[in-house]
Amino acid sequence: MIYAGAQKNLGPSGVTLVIIRNDLIERGPSDLPTMLQYRTHAEKQSMFNTPPTFGIYVIGLVLKWIRQQGGLAAMETHNREKAGRLYRFLDESRLFKPTADANSRSLMNVTFVTGVADLDAKFVSEASQNGLDGLKGHRSVGGMRASLYNAFPPAGVDTLIELMRRFEADNS
Repeated sequence: MIYAGAQKNLGPSGVTLVIIRNDLIERGPSDLPTMLQYRTHAEKQSMFNTPPTFGIYVIGLVLKWIRQQGGLAAMETHNREKAGRLYRFLDESRLFKPTADANSRSLMNVTFVTGVADLDAKFVSEASQNGLDGLKGHRSVGGMRASLYNAFPPAGVDTLIELMRRFEADNS
């Protein structure tokens, strides 16, 4: 069984994709509420209730786009390259530091800090003024987060790294 939350890489937030073998559908518990049983949805061809048609439409568009990019293997290669460039910069930077251990790093969300909250805020502000929005980190963790989702272009990573180089030169 594959259970995938769309979360910006496959479709709108809240949409999920389930791929399940028929034998697993039948082995699922039958004492769950009808709506929570995969067999209910399989028997009704995913139309037991009104499906989220817009979300399904968007997933279809995204899957076609992924195929045009060369499929999943090509997307993985592109995403590894994008994240790798940013992590290499962070690992060599005198100012910016990645917050995730090397063996736990995300290809989608690269988190980093300067180590000084006011400097982090200054960088987020400068980034926004330079057209790079959404870098402010999670409200409970702080720092910065660069989201490198599938559709984020490699040139955007290069733009971010160049801004970080300039910021580092001016602030360290």
